[in-house]
Amino acid sequence: MNNLEAHIKLINEKLQQLLKKHVALKKENGNLNDEVKKLRQKEEDYKSTLYELDQKVNILKAASGQMTEADQKEFEKRINQYIKEIDKCIGLLSD
Repeated sequence: MNNLEAHIKLINEKLQQLLKKHVALKKENGNLNDEVKKLRQKEEDYKSTLYELDQKVNILKAASGQMTEADQKEFEKRINQYIKEIDKCIGLLSD
């Protein structure tokens, strides 16, 4: 019987260790998930900033007349897209 009790005690101790490790890993996982969310938000902020800076560069190129033909076509395409979006908004507002 002592052997059985010792075996049960050993299993119980290992189970307690596993439970502690499980709790610690859950906490670490939560911290890592929070960090991932923060990093994804930073990435989105950087992408937004990069997009805005790219737009400014294109506007400066257009204003200074240093655009290549391909850049100029892309710029006109983007302007036309903005005009379509504005027309769509005006249409929705007038309804």
